[in-house]
Amino acid sequence: MQGRELRKLYFKHTMAKNSKVGILLEFNYEEPEFLYPYYRFKEAGFETVSIGPSTDTVYKGKHGYPFKAEVSIQDIKPEELAALIIPGGFAPDYWRRDKRFLDLIRQMNDLGRPLAAICHGPWMFCSAKILKGKRATGFVAIKDDIENAGAIYEDAPVVVDGNLITSRMPKDLPDFCKAILDQLS
Repeated sequence: MQGRELRKLYFKHTMAKNSKVGILLEFNYEEPEFLYPYYRFKEAGFETVSIGPSTDTVYKGKHGYPFKAEVSIQDIKPEELAALIIPGGFAPDYWRRDKRFLDLIRQMNDLGRPLAAICHGPWMFCSAKILKGKRATGFVAIKDDIENAGAIYEDAPVVVDGNLITSRMPKDLPDFCKAILDQLS
């Protein structure tokens, strides 16, 4: 069997036991980059959960839309997740200062599970130090950060390098979600 066929078999086996997709949530998240994948993956049959610093807080997005975390970061285990999605906005600047979030990113990466980040979300990959030698994209304002983390920046709607999936902005969401779904199939 070739590598891609083995990976498909692995994910089919994994998905039979685990169909939970986590999406990070925090103050000043970018609403479309959170809500579009949240409901898109529910529609595709995944258990989709929002993961935040606390389940006691209502987090307002950049444009004021409120959403409450369903799972606290300290209660999530990487083995429970088939994939993790990191929306942009200003929220990644909070997560990247929190060891619990960085540990989750590193552990998901070590497991080879899909890690998807859009807009300013790839900052998490920079801070988790998992970009060296990879190809990635993100909002143009963090291009230097991506390159300084050792990645090759590509200005494309979606860039897939192994288990890392990155996109630039809300208009890239259809390509972004399709790439994640492709890795989960």
